[in-house]
Amino acid sequence: MPDPARVRAALQVAAADPQQLSDDDAEALLAADGDDLDELAAIADARRRERVGDALTFVVNRNLDPARVGAGTPASRAHVRALVVEAARLGATEVCLQGPLPPGAPADGALDLVRTVAQAVPGVHVHAFRPAEVAAAAQRAGTTPRAFLQRAREAGLGSVPGTAAKVLDDGVRTALNGGRPDLPVARWLELVTTAHEVGLTSTATMVYGHVETAAQQVAHLRLLARTAERTGGFTEFIPMPFTAAAGTLPQPLPAGARRGPSVRETRAVHAVARLLLDGRIDHVQAAWPKLGLELSEVVLRGGADDAGGLLLDGALDPAAGQEAGSALSREDVEALAARLGRVPRQRTTRYGDPVPLPV
Repeated sequence: MPDPARVRAALQVAAADPQQLSDDDAEALLAADGDDLDELAAIADARRRERVGDALTFVVNRNLDPARVGAGTPASRAHVRALVVEAARLGATEVCLQGPLPPGAPADGALDLVRTVAQAVPGVHVHAFRPAEVAAAAQRAGTTPRAFLQRAREAGLGSVPGTAAKVLDDGVRTALNGGRPDLPVARWLELVTTAHEVGLTSTATMVYGHVETAAQQVAHLRLLARTAERTGGFTEFIPMPFTAAAGTLPQPLPAGARRGPSVRETRAVHAVARLLLDGRIDHVQAAWPKLGLELSEVVLRGGADDAGGLLLDGALDPAAGQEAGSALSREDVEALAARLGRVPRQRTTRYGDPVPLPV
């Protein structure tokens, strides 16, 4: 643990100008506790208010798992179209596709899936394909990731999830992959940056609370900040706590691994993210499916501003998404906003104002 005087000094820098925080300052703030943690949260929340105001934003969306809904066949297209139309009638403006294509999908299955979603309801935002899935789709189609992403954008793709980032450190990523090499940091960054360069936006994420150190958390945030300065392509940052029960780490856990972050660490990570990304990525999301609503409210008082997606299930095929059964209602968001003293505002994927879709 850092010297309390070091934490106090870092708090003074953060309050005066977060742009002046050194890596050592940031590491000290990540260890803040008690009154110091409350002060850190207040500083981050003040910066949130200055940057994005007092709206509690949310997007109405539906997740679809390509392996479950299929791709490239007349039956799968009909099923996907029906699910997209249903989601739009329930108010969704975004459809998210994450996960590998089903076995036997054609070479252009990923493009076919994007096209099917985009044409089902003109104007719906298609948010699809994590970096590794972009690479796999390009390889399947016999082309480069850049060419694939350009074709996908022409077919209706609007953005890509910047997930599977874990912690952007190759040693950490190998440990999280059971000692086997994972998608290298440089490759992850190349794929996300390429998406930005062809006109797509992306989210940015970090899974924290396992084998990483505070220094590695800071390095991850710095790398995202530099990328954002270069491309301007990140719409939001989403810190996601690791939970051992979710099975995202190999068993047995690596030596010294934590089984997830404490509430203290979660508060500090969200606050420090707000400060280190200030002026680069405007929005910090409370990942309510991972945090739960109670802890989401806590981080929304300490630097976070966005409630993420409602994750509609619908009635046609409620199990079609990876997070089925975890839907949030508008009433939930309105009640949360009231407790926070903020105004709920539905947004688009890119934080604009939604318009009714033609359904």
